Amino acid sequence: MPAAPKPETLAAFEQAKGFMPTREGLALHAAATEAAALGLPLLEVGTYCGRSTILLADAARETGVTAITVDHHRGSEEQQPGWDYHDPETIDPELGRMDTLPTFRRTLHKAGLEDHVVAMVGRSPQIAAFWRAPLGLVFIDGGHTDEHATADYEGWAPHLAEGGLLLIHDVFPDPEDEFTGQAPYRVYLRALNSGAFTEVSATDSLRVLRRTSTGI
Repeated sequence: MPAAPKPETLAAFEQAKGFMPTREGLALHAAATEAAALGLPLLEVGTYCGRSTILLADAARETGVTAITVDHHRGSEEQQPGWDYHDPETIDPELGRMDTLPTFRRTLHKAGLEDHVVAMVGRSPQIAAFWRAPLGLVFIDGGHTDEHATADYEGWAPHLAEGGLLLIHDVFPDPEDEFTGQAPYRVYLRALNSGAFTEVSATDSLRVLRRTSTGI
């Protein structure tokens, strides 16, 4: 049975700003704990305010690896003013633009997990372009357009080690969810159809796949 996060860690996750439900969070933590056995970093694309980062960092702390989180901290499309997932508290009053980095840092500090996370601030494709190290886990939870979801997959999946886990969040097969989950769904199908990944589990909108051969 996979190790569950400590009660205080789960409480910090549930109190943090973000959109991942607890059931999916527990599945994320279990996958991260399993993947960490490879002794390689755990990487997520799409930090927002650090809700899911807490669980990756906890798994990293318990297994002696490092969690890496990638985000430009200006918010995804659906988090901008006027959209359903916008939070006015994330607006920088001086610039009038979203900036989730200060909230993210407070989130990790309160959870006592700062020492187990490397935060990379920038656009995912730019960072992926110079990344060279193998990864034990890649968690795709960034932008929900085809452009962004595909770029995250093409940028980071090649760095996933044999036996490593690819996680894709907000996978919604229903066409009615075009804006919130169809792009991740198409990336999920692409990964399966590539023959390089085998599905391990599905927990609501979270899919976990294992790299079983090369390719994307």
